[in-house]
Amino acid sequence: MTDTANRRSATPDSGADAVDKRRIRLIMTGLLLLGLFMAALDQTIISAALRTIADDLNGLSEQAWANTSYMITSVIMTALYGKLSDIYGRRPVYCTAVGVFVLGSVLCGLAQSMTTLAVFRGQGIGAGGLMSLAFAILTDLVPLAERSRYQAWFGAVFGVSAVVGPVAGGFFAGLDSFLGASGWRWAFFINVPIGVAGALIIAALVRVQPGRAQHKFDIAGLLALIACLLPLLFAVEQGPAWGWTDPGTLVLFGLGAVGLVLFSLAQKRAADAALLPTPMFRNPLFSVYNGVNVLVGAAVFGALSVLPLYLQMVKGLSPTQAGLMMLPQTLGIVVAGRIARPYVTRTGRYKAVLLSGLVLMVVATFWFGVLTADTSLWQTGVAAGVMGFGIGLCWQVMLIAIQTGVAPQYMGAGMGSFTFFRQIGGTAGIAVFLSMFFGAVGEKVAAAYRGAASDPAYTAAVNDPAVTGQAANKVLLGPGRRVGLDNSSFLDHADPRLAKPFLEGLAEAMQTVFVVSGVMLLIALVLAAVPKEKPPRAGRRFAGRRKETGKQPAAKK
Repeated sequence: MTDTANRRSATPDSGADAVDKRRIRLIMTGLLLLGLFMAALDQTIISAALRTIADDLNGLSEQAWANTSYMITSVIMTALYGKLSDIYGRRPVYCTAVGVFVLGSVLCGLAQSMTTLAVFRGQGIGAGGLMSLAFAILTDLVPLAERSRYQAWFGAVFGVSAVVGPVAGGFFAGLDSFLGASGWRWAFFINVPIGVAGALIIAALVRVQPGRAQHKFDIAGLLALIACLLPLLFAVEQGPAWGWTDPGTLVLFGLGAVGLVLFSLAQKRAADAALLPTPMFRNPLFSVYNGVNVLVGAAVFGALSVLPLYLQMVKGLSPTQAGLMMLPQTLGIVVAGRIARPYVTRTGRYKAVLLSGLVLMVVATFWFGVLTADTSLWQTGVAAGVMGFGIGLCWQVMLIAIQTGVAPQYMGAGMGSFTFFRQIGGTAGIAVFLSMFFGAVGEKVAAAYRGAASDPAYTAAVNDPAVTGQAANKVLLGPGRRVGLDNSSFLDHADPRLAKPFLEGLAEAMQTVFVVSGVMLLIALVLAAVPKEKPPRAGRRFAGRRKETGKQPAAKK
């Protein structure tokens, strides 16, 4: 976000009166139901479909980059699109972002390997614009007093996408083919008509924008950000395979650290043109809560990238069934949001809500950490519901907590930092946790088979020629049992007695991921408890109270 955009959000909206409410609703439809929803949906729609995609493309162990390439490109571009739109205008930049996103979606649907899919998932270059420019266009068109209502819609879009995404992804993955293409490819092709409709609405209706800025790009900051994030993410993705003390891993970490230092220096030098103005970080509230934001993003996105694998690989659910099993989580998000937002709006107190959400998320992740191959599905569903309720409480008020530490002239950049740091945490979490899982699963599976040697049922299956002669079972009888990690479809046809140790090993490797996620959330809980609660700046509800009583709303004592 730019300083120009920040000043604009803090001054009267000169063009808002010229835009009638009906037109604003149509624009919000284009931004929310089409643009923002499409970008948010693409983060979740492949979660339930990813096993099917990876099996089809023979690259299950490479799936981390299908997620991280999308998220890292969207993170980087989120910081840049606001500046581009300040200079060239919201409408052309937004339509360009839609075009890039749609083109990337088409290429993803045509991918023939996990490597090319990961490259084409760079469609996040467009998604970053869809997310950040939605807030910028809202600021241009809607008076300050009415923005909270529309911002609530924005939050609801992310909640709905979390519900619809896994179910839709599972539905498409469950189709053998549709209109001549594999079913999972339509998880990407579906973006084409949605994106075109959204671009047409914005191109036709968005005309109001206060004066454009004439400042230069923070090119040095952008390049330094890339130099920081790419080596770090590649290091955590390859660390389990190379070894954490391998010279190549250490060099990548070193390059990332150098990039971080260069980015900090570039932001100080760029001053008002910086991607992230450094004065914001001098406020401990802003810094601490964004640190919590990063930890929560890493823990949540990382853990939830593994949960669909547990449901499909360990419990044997179809992609559609796995998507439906995520409904308790997403229902929890929606219900918690309906409770948290009115409470904070009415009282101005957010810290107790935030801490309650973190406690529930800690409970849920450690609950996930005891899931085994024999755990009943209802326990998984309840744990997912608890997780969703915690997420809904936490993320509904995280932005408010961050805003309390931002000066008014940097409010736009402060709002942008919420998505920016959450995405950084989520990107790192997916890369780290999936790498952790695939790094641990080989040894866990081997240990499970060593323990199965004393199981009479397993021994009988090993000695049964009718079982050992089947192709699916030969994978499970191979040395190290590592052959199936890039294509797990053999599990659908394997003898249950031979598959049981394999599934137990998978579950144990996933337990490690969930426990680490729980530890990260515990750290976030401790950090979030440290700052003293500061009442949020007066919004619509508080402004009304001051007008009636002439007094400020009571702060927490």
